[in-house]
Amino acid sequence: MRAESIVILTGAGISKESGLDTFRDADGIWARHSLEDVATPEGFARDPDLVHAFYNDRRRQLPTVDPNPAHVALARLERDWPGRVLLVTQNIDDLHRRAGSRDLLHMHGELSKVRCLACGAIMQWIGDLSARDACTACATVGSLRPHIVWFGEVPLHMPEILAALDSCGLFLSIGTSGTVYPAAGFVSHVRTRGRARTVELNLEPSHGASLFAETVHGPASQVVPAFVDELLAGLG
Repeated sequence: MRAESIVILTGAGISKESGLDTFRDADGIWARHSLEDVATPEGFARDPDLVHAFYNDRRRQLPTVDPNPAHVALARLERDWPGRVLLVTQNIDDLHRRAGSRDLLHMHGELSKVRCLACGAIMQWIGDLSARDACTACATVGSLRPHIVWFGEVPLHMPEILAALDSCGLFLSIGTSGTVYPAAGFVSHVRTRGRARTVELNLEPSHGASLFAETVHGPASQVVPAFVDELLAGLG
């Protein structure tokens, strides 16, 4: 397996250790906000100011947190592994990028980007966004929305992700609940090929833990660096 490719799926559990709120915990974001109001196209059409305020709050959190040792370890694995290491994240924060990961796909979008509904342009956006802002590409006012995959929308980069899962030698799932599809189905997709090693690294068993050949449970900032050390030591 020395030079085979690795696909890594990460979820909210890895960012929680940096201080970001999760969405699905008992005290998480969906316990305090209606997802129908702030995370659907219909909610945005009904009250764009409410949706913008919600994501502005999330965006303002980003400069207050830093990548943790799990983020850093995954960037090190990408740098030192002789094969491809593709990082697929369900998270909308920028912590993987800031830790140094470059082969990175945000399947649920990114807080630091916005998308124009008029021209389709996607652009970086680090400040607050409102319905009164104009697209920097086409100058249309009120056409910008967060570049986030909302409920009822198709996740991004799926053809590339599925192709990578088809050819990987190792699939890692880190900090995920195992309840959000299609990401929760990735381990089953890999298992149908019957060749790749499948490992869950999670604070506690996910809903899909039994589908993995191996499970390691504990804080991501501890178990991920240890697992990466083990993988890289095996290259020797």
